[in-house]
Amino acid sequence: MGRGFALADENLLKNILSRLPALSFASAACVSKSWNKVCNRILSRPKLSSALSLSPSHLVAVEEVLNKVLSEPIRPHFAIACVGLQFNLTITHQLIAKKLGNRIPIITNAATGIIGRDVGTNELREVKWEIFEDFGRVLGENIIDPFDYCGIVLVVGYVPGLKVDTIPLVRSKTEPRVAMVDKFLKDIRDYTASASDSMSPDAIILFGDQRVDLKPILAEMDYAMHEETVIVGDASACFLFKSGDDSRIYNGNSYFCDAVALVFAKDNSTVFNGEIKFHRALSVGVIPFGPQLKAASVIIHNSGCSWLTATMEGHEEILDSEGLLEDINDQIDDENPYLYIGVTHQRAPSIGSQNSGSRSHLALYEVLGGSEEYFAVDGIGIKPGDSFIFYHSDLDTASYSSEHAFEDISILKAASSTDRGTKREVLGGLIFSCCARSDSFSGRGIVESLPLSDNFPGIPLAGMFCDGEIGRGCGSASLTRQEEENEEEVCSMSSRCFLHQNSTVYLVMSFTPPL
Repeated sequence: MGRGFALADENLLKNILSRLPALSFASAACVSKSWNKVCNRILSRPKLSSALSLSPSHLVAVEEVLNKVLSEPIRPHFAIACVGLQFNLTITHQLIAKKLGNRIPIITNAATGIIGRDVGTNELREVKWEIFEDFGRVLGENIIDPFDYCGIVLVVGYVPGLKVDTIPLVRSKTEPRVAMVDKFLKDIRDYTASASDSMSPDAIILFGDQRVDLKPILAEMDYAMHEETVIVGDASACFLFKSGDDSRIYNGNSYFCDAVALVFAKDNSTVFNGEIKFHRALSVGVIPFGPQLKAASVIIHNSGCSWLTATMEGHEEILDSEGLLEDINDQIDDENPYLYIGVTHQRAPSIGSQNSGSRSHLALYEVLGGSEEYFAVDGIGIKPGDSFIFYHSDLDTASYSSEHAFEDISILKAASSTDRGTKREVLGGLIFSCCARSDSFSGRGIVESLPLSDNFPGIPLAGMFCDGEIGRGCGSASLTRQEEENEEEVCSMSSRCFLHQNSTVYLVMSFTPPL
């Protein structure tokens, strides 16, 4: 009888504690050992919580999303916030850090648009703001409504069994002014090895400074990381971050920060029954066309732009670049297409690589214009003799591949019963969508989040619009079926593409409980 009453009391206590907001729940867990035990039972599974606010008041918007994500029991292991350009990035970052605590890794990023569920209505929202070249000037001249650039989406995650922290890619403010990629990769490997018996983490969410070309850095990461490490993110970010470990404080007086990685590594030091997995899906938005060309000469201009002359494969005559670009634009149906060249780069693995043999990857360079023999592309890394093909943004491709991303994510639903008889649960997901996706496509309303929200209604999700979507990785939802069926047309033969354009990358987190 006594045991029965004790069990009833424990169930009643569990019912009460499970209704508490996160901060009150954390306090309750410290009351006694018995209360802590009940709290651990409540949080026996991983959890994501997200919220979006479009309040024009900076303080109100931040308070609303914080209150929402902390309205239920959760022990934050990481947080990602994306804010509109009208909100002060530093103040937002400080407010979130103050609320969540000093030991929580946090990344706060200024985005050109946000995706999430509204704090008031719980309706799914996709808000993409038009960005002008001289945003500050036109805003000051009241050409645009400043309230159009207000908003924040926040996601907080509890991932038991994983160790999570931020690791920066730094560049010395003194000579040589080169990003310390080797140190960055070593820091990631050392952090992962300290938690598990692996040198590669399960997943990385990467934010790269908008002034830095991430293509060569992503190639280095690909060689250094195991094939199953999923890497997603925003290559055009403007971010602040904090680590959960005081020993890795970033010294802003001595270094620039070119990128920051939120690293998820298995933690063998904790006992956790179950498995968290990361899955990637992709909706592409560009297609190749035209013959294969070859770069005849390359001139680096202003350290961030390349001027090229080109020849046809098998010919020596330099092409009229200006006329070539005019002919290309005449042949494209889209009214304002984005034009790129796709270059397949070859590279041998470096020392310490998790992969063997030479590898190739496809790098997309946006075409900026042309004049007589030369045409200009954004980025460096192209060498004389490199072969390339033109790509352009395409509405039909974006729509078609979005349907296939939906089917790829639905694989997780079809595989909800595992061989062990346990049920896989989708915790939620993140979305990285290009701000340059055709207006006629994104103007249809809620589009980019549908592959996630329609497959798993009501799950927590958050996203951002960016300019350069990072997507690399394997797993049950990592390679779109369109790539499998038509790989030569979409991704240039056997090449791998890590930094996408006019595309949407999905990161889905799932959990398989123990038997």
